[in-house]
Amino acid sequence: MGGGPIIKGTRTPVRAVVENRRLDLSPEEIVIHLPHLTLAQVFDALSYYSDHQEEIDAFIEENKIPQNRVHPSVK
Repeated sequence: MGGGPIIKGTRTPVRAVVENRRLDLSPEEIVIHLPHLTLAQVFDALSYYSDHQEEIDAFIEENKIPQNRVHPSVK
């Protein structure tokens, strides 16, 4: 997935869980938005992030949508 770490057994990057958490979603809410993940996988991803913050933050920054490409109604 673009070189970033993924959640084992899925194609979901760890950064997807981290970005949902940064939106103030609880782990229980994240599994609603990413229903193919288990709660245990979400906690594992957050634990991985805790140990590799710099690496994951770099992947988040690399994959950020430029502000000029975001629709004005999206904040």
